[in-house]
Amino acid sequence: MHLKAPAAAAALVLAAALWLALPIAGPIAGAEAKTFGETFPGRTYEHQEAQRFLEGLDYKDGTIALGTGGVQLSIPRGFYFLSAEHARRVIVDAWNNPPTAAEKVLGMIMPTDKTPLDDTWGAVITYDEDGYVSDEDAAKIDYTSLLRDMQEGTAQASEERVKLGFPTIRLVGWASPPFYDRHTHKLHWAKELAFGDQEKHTLNYDVRALGRRGVLKINFVAGMDQLDEIKGVIPAVMDMPQFEAGSRYADFVPGADKVAAYGIGGLIAGKLLSKAGILAMALVFLKKGWVLVLLALGGLWRLGAGLFRRGPAA
Repeated sequence: MHLKAPAAAAALVLAAALWLALPIAGPIAGAEAKTFGETFPGRTYEHQEAQRFLEGLDYKDGTIALGTGGVQLSIPRGFYFLSAEHARRVIVDAWNNPPTAAEKVLGMIMPTDKTPLDDTWGAVITYDEDGYVSDEDAAKIDYTSLLRDMQEGTAQASEERVKLGFPTIRLVGWASPPFYDRHTHKLHWAKELAFGDQEKHTLNYDVRALGRRGVLKINFVAGMDQLDEIKGVIPAVMDMPQFEAGSRYADFVPGADKVAAYGIGGLIAGKLLSKAGILAMALVFLKKGWVLVLLALGGLWRLGAGLFRRGPAA
């Protein structure tokens, strides 16, 4: 149908009004980037390089589209989001990790009262498109028995580390036992790890959100002394990821969609822990003088001495 000029103009005005009334999809929907000065008013660093580094980052809140898996984050007040590129700068340049440690990172979540150079936690976001993870085993898992299996796997990996000249690693236990919310299809758990003769133990706190085609992973980088603080923000972080229509867990199409080779138990122990209980062996990767040891914690792959090891600040 063709419209005459007046009718066409009226139609365009109406369409524009309707378009403006709709919520805007994508990373800019309620996610306007803020400067360092806006996020941390009055904060300055004596070290000029540190100041320039922090001023070069964008600090976002609101709705963030991650661009993969059909999932977005709703970052409320009290937190800020760093994009994939800026998260890479923090992980590699500020925390002294090898570039490979940030290859699949989609971004980071941090508390608004702390900068990436402060002694605080950071939650690293990644996504595994391994398929639909069935939760049929969730209510049947014996987490005490699962922990023993993971501790045995850690002990085996520790022997390999020692042969390579690295400190021992020990899975002390659950810092927070696994919890799965069957209604939201999200889960979280935490492990306490000991490396060598270090008195301060490492905390691995993991949050997972299940979708139709994969799993969104939020991994906290922190020390055991920050456990209570992280437990306090877990409810808010659990609410942040939301899958879009068509990508939600409930949108799974049996017989048509890919199904992951592991369930909830395998997701906690490590995705390479198959239903048959086969544990993955530890691998070693060498790159530019860095050694990344992928540890089999009962089948769970981990990078080096923890997910990310912080070094001196920028």
